[in-house]
Amino acid sequence: MSQTIAILVAAGRGARAGRATPKQYRNFLGRPLLRWSADALSGHDKIDRLIVAVGKDYFAVAADMLGDIGNVDIVTGGVERSETVKLALETVAAGNPPDYVLIHDAARPGLSASMIDALIQTLSETDAAAPALSMADAVKRSTLGGDYEDVDRKDLWRVQTPQAFQFPKILAAHRAYTGDAVDDLSVARAAELSIRLIPGDEALMKITYPEDFAVAERLLTPPFAAPRIGTGFDVHALEPGDSLWLCGVEVPHSQTLKGHSDADVGWHALTDAILGALAAGDIGDHFSPSDPRWAGAPSSTFLDFARQLVAECGFRIANVDVTLICEAPKIAPHRDAMRAATADLLQLSLDAVSIKATTTEKLGFTGRSEGIAAQASVSLVAAPSFPGQT
Repeated sequence: MSQTIAILVAAGRGARAGRATPKQYRNFLGRPLLRWSADALSGHDKIDRLIVAVGKDYFAVAADMLGDIGNVDIVTGGVERSETVKLALETVAAGNPPDYVLIHDAARPGLSASMIDALIQTLSETDAAAPALSMADAVKRSTLGGDYEDVDRKDLWRVQTPQAFQFPKILAAHRAYTGDAVDDLSVARAAELSIRLIPGDEALMKITYPEDFAVAERLLTPPFAAPRIGTGFDVHALEPGDSLWLCGVEVPHSQTLKGHSDADVGWHALTDAILGALAAGDIGDHFSPSDPRWAGAPSSTFLDFARQLVAECGFRIANVDVTLICEAPKIAPHRDAMRAATADLLQLSLDAVSIKATTTEKLGFTGRSEGIAAQASVSLVAAPSFPGQT
């Protein structure tokens, strides 16, 4: 049986996608963008090994994101894409060279198992293969005079990745190639390898610009299904202390919250909201307040449990909203940190997390500063197909 190795190219800076963090490490539909292709390739039964080539400044980040995948090796890439691919190919060649190699861009999350199957099957008949889509739009070329001229689209193709190759031939082609190629098919063509294009997939679009994230999300999200809505409410009494935990942030204060765990009333309410949306009971059903295991436990334990349960049930969190009800401490100075902590734990973008505060105008137990209350709401939507599914 032929051995196949995949190379995942993830060393680029992704500057056109905006933000300082390269796009492959940003959250996309509940997991880092890098994980989509890594899961699809490493989980395929015909892929024997996955090489992930990353920038040297993000080696530790990638290792943390991919640490639970067994058949993955992380290597440092180069400055340009061609250099990165060549370095990865040489890493593979230094061991037990495979028969086939698939080279894929980390910014294309919509890779299916059927596409991988089709590419590997095609390699039995050609030196190189890649998915491609025909051009549907009219195509124009700008001229030096500021005008535009028509381009015949009949023979034009939008080439995607993964691009698949007979390993010895693409290795030799990269060793002989000079300069930076637009893709690996260009390197193959320069070496006069035989190339075959197979039908591409719109879901394999490359995320390049900020607006592409929303387009890819629509392509990879299942057809409309009614969202799940959940609400949660929690109360904790105040007692003497010097700080308290609210939505994952330790806030200095003259009192603390009383509870079996760390008494983070905001995250407790949010946990209950998520469990409610899943019809999975409440926080006490899963983490009994009489169980000594949870004495002083961080509320991140409870909220992360609820997050994982969402994925297991086939949903993803669309957005959350938490309201803290108290006279003191002041929430506004800590709100951004609370939103960031919540977004990070739930693997959401910051704009999907709302945290706000209100008072009861000195009325009731919160008005008398006897305790803090919180209410939360959450919306869940159907999760996109897991990477690698047909």
